[in-house]
Amino acid sequence: MREMTRNQLRERKGSPRLASFEYFGSYAYFVTCATEHGSQHFKDKAVVDSLLPVLRETSGRFGFSIYAYCFMPDHLHLLLVGKDDSPLHRFMKLFKQQSSFAFKKAYGESLWQKSYYDHILRKEEALSDVALYILNNPVRKGLIASYQDYPFLGSFVFDVKKNQARHNIDNATM
Repeated sequence: MREMTRNQLRERKGSPRLASFEYFGSYAYFVTCATEHGSQHFKDKAVVDSLLPVLRETSGRFGFSIYAYCFMPDHLHLLLVGKDDSPLHRFMKLFKQQSSFAFKKAYGESLWQKSYYDHILRKEEALSDVALYILNNPVRKGLIASYQDYPFLGSFVFDVKKNQARHNIDNATM
């Protein structure tokens, strides 16, 4: 079998979204957005601090609760839960658009890679397990010993810095 060129792979690659799913309503999603060219923009506190208000405003505008976020050096993880009328695609489009605009204005560079990865949580997948997976990403990558020490993660629903994160997450979902 011959190897495909990058252009051939790009042409073959379709949308990462499920064709049979509307991405609208009260679903929970685990989303990952990568920076353009793997640039490590999220090591800079000023960059992360400038994106948090955009994330808070756009998630609220579209009815999403951010249960967990983690800005790794070159990507962002989100655990979000929508309301009955929450459109994932419109939220992600506006968040990436507004954050990209502000970042380009401040730093003169592109911020995000095109598109994003999403995983729709199934009923048997506990929000607390996924939130702890996201929060522990810096630990797994060897950046810190405990997620409570990482400055670029959090939740807009509960206090992640407390030692009982699983309990806090489970109580927030009730």
